[in-house]
Amino acid sequence: MHSTGVSHEDTHWREPSVHNWRASQLKRLGVPEAMAEIYADRVDWHQVARLVQRGCPPSLALRIAR
Repeated sequence: MHSTGVSHEDTHWREPSVHNWRASQLKRLGVPEAMAEIYADRVDWHQVARLVQRGCPPSLALRIAR
């Protein structure tokens, strides 16, 4: 796999629609809006979703996924 040298945080500024979509997925799972915005580009929202679907409170799932 070839590395482009672009960090995950850098892509946030180039692709705001991706950030917004990730944040909306986290909010849909019950993560508070401010936390969803902060962590949208820092966590795997799929992991958060799996934890929430198993009964984990959204804020705790976010902490675990960090």
